This record gives sequence, C-alpha cells and structure tokens, in this order.
Amino acid sequence: MPVISTNDFKNGMTIILDGTLYDIADFQFVKPGKGGAFVRTKLKNVRTGQVLEHTFDSKARIEQAIIDKVGWEFLYREGDMFTFMDTDTYDQTTVGLEIMEPLLPFLKDNTRCKFKLYKGEVLTCSLPDFMEFKVVETEPFIKGQTAAGTNKPAKLETGAVIPVPVFVTQGETIRVDTRQGTYSERVG
Repeated sequence: MPVISTNDFKNGMTIILDGTLYDIADFQFVKPGKGGAFVRTKLKNVRTGQVLEHTFDSKARIEQAIIDKVGWEFLYREGDMFTFMDTDTYDQTTVGLEIMEPLLPFLKDNTRCKFKLYKGEVLTCSLPDFMEFKVVETEPFIKGQTAAGTNKPAKLETGAVIPVPVFVTQGETIRVDTRQGTYSERVG
C-alpha cells in the first residue's frame, strides 16, 4: 500500500485509518498562531457511510487504499443476490443485497452500474446519475390543473413512486435523477 502525507489529500481519496477504509469527504489545513500545523478532515466510512471527524498532524503519513473503479451491466436478480457482467470480458460477478438495497427503486435490467472495488471486494455500487423510465401509473391530467409547483405521484416501471408535474401522463417516458429520486424531464 502506498503511504502518503497529508499534503497529498484530495476529496474522494480513500485512506486506511485503524484498519478501516474511509473516503475523504472534506479536509482543511490549519496553521494556528501557536503550535504545529494540522489537517482537519471529515471521513466517510466506505462500508457503513458513517461520517467521522478526525485531525491529523500535518507531518503524518497515512496509508492510501487503491480503489478500482469498474462498470458492470446488471443481468438478473436471484433472491438476495444480483448478477452483473463485465461487458468486455463477459465475466460475471454476484453482489449481495446489503450493497444493492438502496438502489432497488431504480435498478432495471441491462443498467450499467459503477462499482468501487478494494482487493477484489465490492465496496459500493452506483447507478447512472440520470435514467429513463416508463410511467406505468399516474392520475390523469385534468385541463386547468396547472398551478405552478403542483406535483402528483407517478409509479415507474421498477415500482418506484416519485412526484412528477401534473402534465406527465401514464405511458410516457421520463428522465429521473437517481441520486435524489426526482423527476428531471420528459423524453421524446
């Protein structure tokens, strides 16, 4: 493992602290009037998502974790296991429910997901930031129902229910911001 100094810190970098993997969410170099300089950080536990504030001496040496980032296509779900394929090598990898559960409202077949791996272990999975979904159920549009900011619930093909503008109708395809689970725009 490479060892880095606090001068090499960057947001998003993954380090190993006390045997645990953390992403650097934020850091700040501090040079007080008295005493030595230090680095104040916010670290996010890669596995649990818990945020920790930690202070490092400015001369500290920290172990950096080498994280592989890959894109795999979702094939199918079997119970609590999800199978993905590397479209270059056709290798298949199975990922457990504990990693996939937050993504289930918007996960659909053939979605290309982004993974972070550490020593071959899947740490995280993320969907594309924007995806297109068919609206399978929503209230019909009533003429004159155009008050600004008015939304209604719409059920998507994956079963997720999100608020959409009143003009969106059943059968339409919409673009959704999967990070926030919000309507973005109509497609086509």
